[in-house]
Amino acid sequence: MSEHFDTAALPSLYRDRSFWGMSVTQFFGAFNDNLFKQLILLLSISAVAAAESEDQQGRAMLLFSIPFLLTTGLAGYLSDRLGKRGIIVLCKVAEIVVMAAGGVAFAVYARTGSLTMLYVVLFFMGAQSGFFGPAKYGILPEMLRPVDLPRANGFIMMTTFLAIIFGTVVAGMLLEYFPNRLWVASTACVSIAVVGTLSSLFVRKIRPATPELKFELGSLGVPKDMRQMLRIDKPLLAALFVSSMFWLLAGMVPSAVNVLGKIALEIGDKWTSVLTGVIGVGIALGCVLGGLVSGGKVDFRLVRIGSIGMLVCLILLAIPASGDMAKLKNEAGQLLRLPGLGEAAQWLGYWGSLPILLLLGAFTGMFAVPLQVFMQSRPPDGKKGRMIAVMNQANWIGIAISGALYGSLSMLIEARNWPRSTMFLFVASLTLPIVLFYHPRNEELGT
Repeated sequence: MSEHFDTAALPSLYRDRSFWGMSVTQFFGAFNDNLFKQLILLLSISAVAAAESEDQQGRAMLLFSIPFLLTTGLAGYLSDRLGKRGIIVLCKVAEIVVMAAGGVAFAVYARTGSLTMLYVVLFFMGAQSGFFGPAKYGILPEMLRPVDLPRANGFIMMTTFLAIIFGTVVAGMLLEYFPNRLWVASTACVSIAVVGTLSSLFVRKIRPATPELKFELGSLGVPKDMRQMLRIDKPLLAALFVSSMFWLLAGMVPSAVNVLGKIALEIGDKWTSVLTGVIGVGIALGCVLGGLVSGGKVDFRLVRIGSIGMLVCLILLAIPASGDMAKLKNEAGQLLRLPGLGEAAQWLGYWGSLPILLLLGAFTGMFAVPLQVFMQSRPPDGKKGRMIAVMNQANWIGIAISGALYGSLSMLIEARNWPRSTMFLFVASLTLPIVLFYHPRNEELGT
């Protein structure tokens, strides 16, 4: 039977077994998502590197994001109606099934070279993650003290992006060292899903937030009462819009980095995944810093600092190399035999891009924590799960648009023969409105 309790009587955050169970579950879920997704993204541009076809990453990201839009509304309704802990456990069991299907898809790819089945599995992985999202974030304000939310979100977002680092880097390593044995990657994905399922059992049972909630057609999208709340609560609506824009940008950056590494820098899967993983290191650091600086309030100063920092880093990444600089890097690359120093199409090159990507990640983490805490804590208790569902829908609308937008801009860059780093300039231009116009006030949290 589910329990109902006063959150003020709970143990301190880092002594709470339920919090650790949720953290470990989220870590392995994010690891698996990014390991599997990065494998497919890298396979999707292998033909591009061989000049055989156009960049297919936008298509892959679109297939990954669409199921979030289809499932998140229903997941939010079920998490408030039936209880979030049960949804979490069921989602982890479903992950085992999806990853097992991924093993079959890898076998088909190894035999035929077709990515079609892998894309189908990627779609279902997105659906499973879509169901998981409202429960995993919606349960935090129900099972933790309000004052612990900034630290809890900072920690969970830190471990999430550490998982992104490891998942992204391990994907590159697997393709580098086991290019003809993709069953190794499949075994890893299934094993990780099993461990995540076991850790989810440590999350404490809580009573459903709104057991009397009736299903209506609007539950599949944005329910009527949620639309009314957002119309009245302008700061919450603005945060929702900015969150969607943020994930639109975040959806484009990893693909841009993958192309920078594999096509422009020509450094292979392993070193390209390191580039992407460095962003995750920075995000993890930024999330921890954001949680610590926030204390017991929603500190929107971090949003302003983060957005400005992201803008500057993106502009630096977009600068192409001059002729003299390209020649110098080419000579240094040949002399030292290090990856990326020979690149003539981007000013920073491989080693120069690493610290900028680290900073980009740090500013991203600082930006994300206050938005996350604000949208968790602002709605009343009976609407938190559905608010997280609405947030996830908005975020994945942003990510879906990012896939289509990335594909269109990629074709434009290729048609105009612009440097691949130009993609970062487009992302920077989309960041500018947030820097100029989004300046909300800080908010205190309860005890």
